[in-house]
Amino acid sequence: MKVVIFGASGMIGQGVLRACLLDPAVTRVLVVVRSPLGISHPKLREVIHQDFTDLSAISGQLVGLDACFYCLGISSFGCSEAEYTRITYDCTLAAARAVSASNPGLTFTYVSGEGTDSSERGRTMWARVKGRTENALLAMPMDAYVFRPGYIHPRHGAVSRTPAYRVLYALTSWLYPLLHRLAPRHTTTTEHIGRTMLAVTRPGAVEQRILYSPEINRLGGGSGDAATKTG
Repeated sequence: MKVVIFGASGMIGQGVLRACLLDPAVTRVLVVVRSPLGISHPKLREVIHQDFTDLSAISGQLVGLDACFYCLGISSFGCSEAEYTRITYDCTLAAARAVSASNPGLTFTYVSGEGTDSSERGRTMWARVKGRTENALLAMPMDAYVFRPGYIHPRHGAVSRTPAYRVLYALTSWLYPLLHRLAPRHTTTTEHIGRTMLAVTRPGAVEQRILYSPEINRLGGGSGDAATKTG
């Protein structure tokens, strides 16, 4: 299987990239990034590109793909609706159109978030924009899946690019096993998200198009706190 990852430098993308490199069924991993990841692996190939709203310059490299794992995103904190829409909606749809155009039968997975507003009319800006993005993806003629995780625990050295989040995770990571026991339906890990993205590419693996933490943990190989214990 040949896959492309957008957002491989982010915390979730790091988990997805690791899962792809470890999975023997994945033979090639293409990552579209703004700067080199600094990782070397026989299956890994990087494409450096700056404008994620226009992928026409690299369209010739987005061929022969079986799946696209879209993990690119930003925090809405301190972000205008216009800028958040550009990153969350415009960039995502540009990628979906680019990869689906040349790869019939491709599976597209998008990392959204718990609390997303599918009506697109709610008061919370980020939830409206993500809802609009989800709706557009699910309406496209491709095999699309939306992930709506709650709290995501970083595994295997995955690190958030947002400084405030890095501090938060550093201070609270030891609490994750307790958090998962208290709220198992709202917690997962980067490891489970990566494994589940690969799982949904298998025919008949899942019927629903929108997956929450319980489905992510089940398809990803068990419960979230079990992954924490096994390393």
